[in-house]
Amino acid sequence: MHTTARDADEIDELARRAREGDRDALEDLLTEVRPRVLSICRGVLPFSGDAEDACQEALLSVATKIGGWHGRGRFTTWLHVVAVNSARSTYRRLKRQATPVDMEDHHHDRPDPRTTSIIAGTRLDLLEALEIIERDHPQYVEPLVLRDVYGLAYEEIAATVGAPLGTVKAQIHHGRKLARPLLRGDR
Repeated sequence: MHTTARDADEIDELARRAREGDRDALEDLLTEVRPRVLSICRGVLPFSGDAEDACQEALLSVATKIGGWHGRGRFTTWLHVVAVNSARSTYRRLKRQATPVDMEDHHHDRPDPRTTSIIAGTRLDLLEALEIIERDHPQYVEPLVLRDVYGLAYEEIAATVGAPLGTVKAQIHHGRKLARPLLRGDR
């Protein structure tokens, strides 16, 4: 059992071995990255039970789709994308399940997402803005989240999404322009 945190090169090497079918490397990798994945999920879903669920889904995705990491960039950058997508997917699932019932006449009323927090304590405005942007402009969401939520460098984002640096910068700029009025409530 490895007791000290591995550096990025060691994690990349574990991921390469896991991608090539080394089961022990995959187990070590999942153990090593779990705290990082949980932290990412908590950044989106502050309720710990929801973040744990998203973390487990992300780790399952890593285990089953590790071939999707081609080794061009850091494994941890690819991992960020998987974890963010898992957290957003968990948020969507929770949002669909959050249907309050009017106890008087038993009608189901959907809350207004602009004024009601569906999941107490969540970053509802940001998640709702990303949902709205994704409907018409999905190409802007991933670069925007990686830059403005997780603070990744433009170069890392370009390597992760497989797009030229200039394209990534333009996507982030346009994504921000779309997000600003949504975050101010100008819907």
